[in-house]
Amino acid sequence: MLHRQLTEDRCARRSDCPLMYTPKHFNETRLEVLHQLIHSHPLATLITLDGGSLCADHIPFELTAPSVAAPFGVLRGHVARANPLWRHAQAGDVLAVFKGPQAYISPAWYEEKSISGKVVPTFNYAVVHAHGPLRIIDDAQQLLALLERLTNRHEAVRSAPWQVSDAPSAFIEQIMTAIVGIEIPIAHLEGKWKISQNRSGPDQSSIAAGLSGDGNAAMAALMTGQ
Repeated sequence: MLHRQLTEDRCARRSDCPLMYTPKHFNETRLEVLHQLIHSHPLATLITLDGGSLCADHIPFELTAPSVAAPFGVLRGHVARANPLWRHAQAGDVLAVFKGPQAYISPAWYEEKSISGKVVPTFNYAVVHAHGPLRIIDDAQQLLALLERLTNRHEAVRSAPWQVSDAPSAFIEQIMTAIVGIEIPIAHLEGKWKISQNRSGPDQSSIAAGLSGDGNAAMAALMTGQ
């Protein structure tokens, strides 16, 4: 118990203390890589603590570029005003989990399968954990600008993008009274890329080929750096 308490105390004082179990060969620390996963997979599971109960919500976020004030960037999104989540502001750090590609890995793709048979399945995945304080965006103009940025980003791929201004202004004003903006200045950022780095070169090639054959091009591309 004493060793555990000492470890927890050290973690509380160190901003670089890992909060997710991540063996060294799966650890991803490049900020641009972590940010790219968030940009590509913006729907986060946001975990908060309400009294003694854990709560989880699923919220799409935008991510700002790093700055002097926020070296890991800031996450911004919004929730329904009826959602008690926004009332957790100033109650300590929250955790946003962003999940990238994932895939089941068959033992049939391992070289050792035909040699000794001593192989078992696993799962590959890439995730980013973002920790930080939850703050409220209560300025109407800032909230409107956030809604416009989120909409413009996700509508950009369409030939005729919908814009917030396409809706009647009175309707948008009504909608805005029913939502609350939130932001998380990221204080601690962790990435785990479990993509078979602990396997041999031939195994990695075989796994990537197997994933491509199964139609999981995203994980195959992540493994091969494409």
